[in-house]
Amino acid sequence: MSMDNIPPGPLSTKGGAQAHPTGNPSARPPAPSPREGVTGRPAPLGSGEGGEGRAFTAASSGRPGGGAGPRVIPIAVAVPDAAVPESPTGAMIRTLGLVSAICGLIIVGAYQSTYDAVAANKRIATERAVFKVIPAATSIAEYVALPAGGIEQKVGAGDTAIAPGAVRFFAAYGGDGKLAGIAAEGVGKGYADNVRIMFGYQPDCQCVVGIGVVSMRETPGIGDKIITDKEFLANFTALDVKLKADLSALANEVKAVKHGAKTNSWQIDAIAGATITSRAVGKAINDSAQALLPRLVPKLDQLAKKS
Repeated sequence: MSMDNIPPGPLSTKGGAQAHPTGNPSARPPAPSPREGVTGRPAPLGSGEGGEGRAFTAASSGRPGGGAGPRVIPIAVAVPDAAVPESPTGAMIRTLGLVSAICGLIIVGAYQSTYDAVAANKRIATERAVFKVIPAATSIAEYVALPAGGIEQKVGAGDTAIAPGAVRFFAAYGGDGKLAGIAAEGVGKGYADNVRIMFGYQPDCQCVVGIGVVSMRETPGIGDKIITDKEFLANFTALDVKLKADLSALANEVKAVKHGAKTNSWQIDAIAGATITSRAVGKAINDSAQALLPRLVPKLDQLAKKS
């Protein structure tokens, strides 16, 4: 039998080389099937695209079609997403809300627990100022002058509310029960803050007979001279606050003038170097007297004796 008549088989060779299964040496060998002896083994993690999958290595088992080296077949494997940490904003808001609520409760509690003591201290300071500007007084009664022109005794003490437009004042009585004078508060804008004063009014002379400071924040050694400077305090031994003939307003405006320039009894000789504070005192007296006296003077007979 001639060798030329033997058909080539899948394993026949010429010149010691293995024949290609398809008979075409230039053709690409078919990929082996998993059932034809392909051995799969996992490749290291991250060898796939993006490092998110696993890869298996397929190696030839020696069967036809096996390549010269192992082939890597990437297989995508779903990996669950990592848990996203919660934003700290919500926790911060809750913490701040809790802290604010606690601070609010503390402030309200402190205010409520000290309110009575603060009110009592204010009342004591006011009473002391009244007795200072009306030295002959032994007792006082609190009143309000109503916008319509009448007066009535104030029920309650301290900072209890009064009718809008009403003016608070104090009737001071001597040991005999007779009216010794009227005390009223006034406020004027000073250099650092408002200057709140108490002034005494004597109906017989229709004049201011003394002043006292309820509260102020003026410069120590300068503005506070309004309570220590004797020449300045001399302005208030008989400061004119007479009303017009029709009792509608003051006959003359009370105001502070430059030190040494006083010429009238309704003027206040200012303190040199403390002109702003001096003017605050003058404005406080003028504004309060303009609001109070036109309502009070026609009703003085109601206050002649202590009720």
